[in-house]
Amino acid sequence: MTTRRTSAFWTLAAAASLGTAIGCSQETPAGLAANEFAAARAAAVQGAKPATPPPAVVPATPVAKVDPISGVAQIETGYTYDPTGKRDPFRSFVWDRPDKMQAIAEAGPLGQFDLSQIEVVEVVWRIGNARALVEDPSGESYIVGQGAAIGKNRGHVVSIDDNVVIVKETYVDYLGQETTKDVEMRMRRSEGG
Repeated sequence: MTTRRTSAFWTLAAAASLGTAIGCSQETPAGLAANEFAAARAAAVQGAKPATPPPAVVPATPVAKVDPISGVAQIETGYTYDPTGKRDPFRSFVWDRPDKMQAIAEAGPLGQFDLSQIEVVEVVWRIGNARALVEDPSGESYIVGQGAAIGKNRGHVVSIDDNVVIVKETYVDYLGQETTKDVEMRMRRSEGG
């Protein structure tokens, strides 16, 4: 154990002296003593001017007026908003597109939800046409029949069976091609007696 420590010590000492020898291998400029070299170095440092930093941009401080009645400070920035030729930032983009508004109006209240968010609660058969009671995510219930608009993808109820509502949805891909798909919405069965 002592041999290992001693050999490790000598290896470390040899590496340190080698590093010192490599770092100090440069000699002082020809004929200069240590104090003359230090003076020459100080003169060179003073002769080199540091790069001047760019001037700092100080933002103009706005003037604050205090309302004497309410005591609230009002900052005057000198900027006024001119709304001419600009759209209202608080108005929905949907209102600016009449074709979108018509599609939303045709889809009805169930047109804003994905079919996976709508749940079939009941199916009624005793009347002439079968009807289904469906529920949206907020808990609002709707009665739908064959042909009713349902779902985001321009879906329509195709048929209503014993415990399933079949909806035909139309998808438009990125190339603009339409694809239809039949989706089954099953009624969840309650467990227990």
